[in-house]
Amino acid sequence: MNQAPDIEIKIDDLSGSDIAELLAEHLRCMAEVSPPESTHALNLDELRAPDVTFWSAWKGQGLAGCGALKELDPAHGEIKSMRTARAHLRKGVASLLLEHIVSEARRRAYRRLSLETGSKAYFEPARRLYRKFGFRLCPPFADYREDPNSVFMTQELEYSTVKHRPNDANRAMRRETPRGTDSGDFQ
Repeated sequence: MNQAPDIEIKIDDLSGSDIAELLAEHLRCMAEVSPPESTHALNLDELRAPDVTFWSAWKGQGLAGCGALKELDPAHGEIKSMRTARAHLRKGVASLLLEHIVSEARRRAYRRLSLETGSKAYFEPARRLYRKFGFRLCPPFADYREDPNSVFMTQELEYSTVKHRPNDANRAMRRETPRGTDSGDFQ
């Protein structure tokens, strides 16, 4: 897998047409491969909730992917809406986004980071990526219930209080300026 060092990850306000199209594709795809009761992807309005931080990944002016972090409680976060644009599959975009989200969860001092993904073969690249990053199978968490179409994974996080200095937060905010109206898959 090629890592994509020229990918820029930014907090996204979800107002751009590119991100709306990628998320619509994500929802359509999830509806095709999972029954409605087992589809847990968030729509645009749900991703705008105050407990969700959403990032988009860009290569130049082209949208490469996206991912989100939802706060379940002050010590537990959930990864949501990971998607790579088709033109950027197998180029390391999902790995960069996941690394970014895990780093942010540590910065927030979450003790645990969890996710739900599908159990079908279609989702194997996602499960492989999560295992590579240290996620392990776990029981359903938050409001999820056992579901033969879902796989639940989690990772216990360690963090350093050094990462909570105000200067570090300010640097992070300068790197992650919101992307406005500028106009996945895993792997």
